[in-house]
Amino acid sequence: MAIKYSTGDRDVVVVIGSGAGGGTLANELAQRGVKVVILEAGKHYTQADFENDEWAMFNKISWLDKRISAGGWHHTKTYPNLPAWIVKGVGGSTVHFSGVALRFQPHDFQTRTIYGQVEGANVLDWPITYKDLAPYYDKAERKMGVAGSAASGMPPMPENNHYKVMAAGARKIGYKKIVRPVASNSKANDGRPACMQIGFCMQGCKIGAKWSTLYTEIPRALETNRAELRQQAMVLRIEHDKSGRVSGVLYVDAKGRTQLQKARVVCVAGNSIESPRLLLNSASSLYRDGLANSSGQIGKNYMNHATAAALAIHRKPVYMYRGFDIGAVVADEVDLDTRRGFNGGYYLEGLALGLPYTAAFMKPGGWGREVTSALDMYDHMSCVWVCGEDMAREQNSITLHPTEKDQYGLPVPIVTKTYHSNDEAIAAHGLRQFRRLSEAVGATRVIDMPAYPASHNMGTNRMSALARDGVVNKWGQTHDIKNLFISDGSQFTSSSAANPTLTIVALAIRQAEYIASAMKRKEI
Repeated sequence: MAIKYSTGDRDVVVVIGSGAGGGTLANELAQRGVKVVILEAGKHYTQADFENDEWAMFNKISWLDKRISAGGWHHTKTYPNLPAWIVKGVGGSTVHFSGVALRFQPHDFQTRTIYGQVEGANVLDWPITYKDLAPYYDKAERKMGVAGSAASGMPPMPENNHYKVMAAGARKIGYKKIVRPVASNSKANDGRPACMQIGFCMQGCKIGAKWSTLYTEIPRALETNRAELRQQAMVLRIEHDKSGRVSGVLYVDAKGRTQLQKARVVCVAGNSIESPRLLLNSASSLYRDGLANSSGQIGKNYMNHATAAALAIHRKPVYMYRGFDIGAVVADEVDLDTRRGFNGGYYLEGLALGLPYTAAFMKPGGWGREVTSALDMYDHMSCVWVCGEDMAREQNSITLHPTEKDQYGLPVPIVTKTYHSNDEAIAAHGLRQFRRLSEAVGATRVIDMPAYPASHNMGTNRMSALARDGVVNKWGQTHDIKNLFISDGSQFTSSSAANPTLTIVALAIRQAEYIASAMKRKEI
């Protein structure tokens, strides 16, 4: 029988969110004998709920509570209420992530040291190094079953047409680092089947070949009989005692009732928009600027990668939608080389879009012969997503709307983003290189698209060596409150050019070790 903890149990660790960070952390803690309550704002979907239909699943699982896009990015016009495309449900965005599992590079942890002071940016070194995280990357790759990873031992994913077209073009213009590390089974593994190359990876994997906390970490945590999952539990605020230590979490349950769950430790893993929003909403007479916000850095330094997208139309059919959603990932441009005119680097990721998404993202709101003539050639298309390092900037932020409230009575979050010139240079360079590699294999037309809403949300509660510079220390523990942790991508100090999920999982495994041992020592 599934365990049920009393709301008055002061000895539980409350984990807010069940995605890559929260789901992994909850399982790792439960496996170590820790009592865990998982609060998830969304519903508990199962694989039977997944449909191989892009818009049906977008509407079913996406976080569509109102958010406001602000700042200089094009989202203020193209996606005014959808600054980020994430999942509201058990498993979080691991339900719909593409599966790309790339590691940060060593220099990504030392951006302030290597780049120096960047005008118009707020770059900072992490308080950890690649060497600190490397063993946890190994553990994360084994846990997730990353195809092509030496640590996991999983063979690479089979090469589909999209891979072959991208890779051929890349090699023709001199690129050599063609990779494809994805968190999906290339052979039966971990009680889950091999990928059947269905292609609807971002709609939720119906067969469970792609790793997701929905059907890996969460069920395993529950099987320990030490973890309890509460779905449709929207957290309103985090409470604290007179000494300033967090003492519980106030939330609205699935029946609309307000509940207060007492806690020994609270771990926030609600994504880089909801996590700072929650801390800001938890302001009190003791923490007037928000919980754990003595630095004033909560909500600041929002990053979502320097991105761009493009389509290429070829003379013969490509059928990019057949097979795993990620084709080739070209890694040659990720290395440091300031001769290109920018700091950092980027990946060219062959990300297949279905026809509905292609029509929506190619030219938002557009129509006419320019659009329809391209869509007529959908089966001849290849597609790229430029994924580059995004400079941390204080003005890129999550703030609370002064008057507008959501269905829970909470201030609506405002997501403000203006690209740094470095971001723009990366995106422009990536689009030029995709055009080159596409034309090298005979593409007749290349169409640049505006970046679509990213699910790579990072920063806003960043790690720092000094309390004045960030929100959490090297363990994701808030500088101000010892029993309050951040367990998602909002703790990132820099964005790297790598998709964030693998790093979130690695940090969660590492954090779980620290929390469990600190609890045993009665430090928290």
